Amino acid sequence: MKKIGCRETTFFFCPFFMRKYSMKRLFLFVAVTLIPLWALQAKVGTIVKDTIHGVPCRVYVPEGEGRFPVLYLQHGMWGNEHDWMEQGHLLHILDSLLAMNAIDERVIVMPDNCPHRDTYEEEKDNATNGQWEAQFAAFMAEAERKYPIDGNPQTRAIAGLSMGGFHTMRVAHVLDGQFAYVGMFSPATFVHEYAPSTKVYWIAIGKDDFLYESVKEYRKWLDDNHLPYTYYESEGGHTWPNWRDYIIRFLPMLRK
Repeated sequence: MKKIGCRETTFFFCPFFMRKYSMKRLFLFVAVTLIPLWALQAKVGTIVKDTIHGVPCRVYVPEGEGRFPVLYLQHGMWGNEHDWMEQGHLLHILDSLLAMNAIDERVIVMPDNCPHRDTYEEEKDNATNGQWEAQFAAFMAEAERKYPIDGNPQTRAIAGLSMGGFHTMRVAHVLDGQFAYVGMFSPATFVHEYAPSTKVYWIAIGKDDFLYESVKEYRKWLDDNHLPYTYYESEGGHTWPNWRDYIIRFLPMLRK
């Protein structure tokens, strides 16, 4: 594995305010991007580039001793293991939320959960053939041997956007009882599955997202089967500004 960077707290600029947002969301944006000006000395973790169980990954490892809870954070179709750092600005978000004491430190494993294929049909088939779910237990076991992860299912989290939301739903279902926190951001819901052994089962999507109607059908299935979940609906569509907003909202839930 190769360490590829750690740094002091920096700040990011995203064109959030170029769209219509509620005052609550505007406050959240300001809190995460501007307030940390007083937190320049905050310690940040290290980003590691690694291959785990044959899968390319980026891993955020906190500073300090001991073992930490873990979040497995997945990208969407056509993406890769770099997306959450490069397009999601995750390190900046972590710095800011930690400086505000809004979250606890945890290892974050970002795998290439859907290796790229040339055409849409090949990409979709590759993502939905069940291979990722079948190998996830072994992938997770290796990750938790290599990194300072406590491995407690009561603190373990999994989340993802779009196709990664589909993988999140499927992995949590296949490995029910292994995740306390599940986050699905603009998820593809080709099948309707659920993991009942969770503390948080969170679904978020924008009103203009092309997956909105399929998520609506999934929520109806959950409601009809009396399966608890928390739903957040935003403005906008299938975009990184929304997914950055969703991860900002999801991470503090992992303290519950």
